[in-house]
Amino acid sequence: MSDTTLRSHERANQRESTTDEETKTDVCPECGGGLVTDSERGETVCGECGLVVEEDEIDPGPEWRAFDAAEKDQKSRVGAPTTNMMHDKGLSTNIGWQDKDAYGNSLSSRQREKMQRLRTWNERFRTRDSKERNLKQALGEIDRMASALGLPENVRETASVIYRRALDENLLPGRSIEGVATASLYAAARQAGNPRSLDEIDNVSRVEKDEVARTYRYVVRELKLEVKPADPTSYVPRFASDLELTEEAERHARDLLENAKQEGVHSGKSPVGLAAAAIYAASLLANEKVTQNEVSEVANISEVTIRNRYHELLEAKQDIRTA
Repeated sequence: MSDTTLRSHERANQRESTTDEETKTDVCPECGGGLVTDSERGETVCGECGLVVEEDEIDPGPEWRAFDAAEKDQKSRVGAPTTNMMHDKGLSTNIGWQDKDAYGNSLSSRQREKMQRLRTWNERFRTRDSKERNLKQALGEIDRMASALGLPENVRETASVIYRRALDENLLPGRSIEGVATASLYAAARQAGNPRSLDEIDNVSRVEKDEVARTYRYVVRELKLEVKPADPTSYVPRFASDLELTEEAERHARDLLENAKQEGVHSGKSPVGLAAAAIYAASLLANEKVTQNEVSEVANISEVTIRNRYHELLEAKQDIRTA
């Protein structure tokens, strides 16, 4: 018999013995019944005779309990959570900028040079193609503008998703990355009920106001985004906070805007202008000293617009009282 034949027979015998061992571990060695694993006690017992086949097993599961699938997904810990605000969704490795070791000691000059080279190569590997480089630049721009505007994390997440959709739908050719990123953030802020005016967006953006407005309309139309008209009352808390007005003045401003809606005065008017005029009128009703110039600087709107909307709000309030 040749060596090749002997080796094949040996491999066959090993497979048979392995199969026999696997079948033996699945049944009770006493009665041949099926085995049941008790994870709470860390034991493997026979379902027929109750014989404890194995005990003190290591539990590889988590230490927490979950009572439904949603709670299990929420509590699951398998690393850092993914996020759409990073081009790789946060799944890559980041090398810290601090030149210190695990004990807080400073690295030597040679080690610092080595870490700098590793950071350089890490950045190159993270952006391997043009799409990832595009996403990295755009999402960084969204994060910068959102920080400057004081927008919460949910708005940044929504803006990142909108930009990813625009990139997948091939809407970027012929438009700048900054323009589409700004339009995505503007749409996300309005969808989240935390809007910012175009003038405020223009102050932090690197593109012109007209391009932002044009790109915003294009993105909303092509992606079929459901964006409701901005509600003037959503600007009131921010303006009142910047002017340090009391809660009474803020309540007066909301009442004035509600009266304007009932009378249809808000139709066709800028929501920022209505909110600014309501804040100015409310400050007078609450006997708080706020000038039109101060409101104009906070709302980034002209004093003429504030005066015009101010008279319209007071007329609407008077009409409701006389009705």
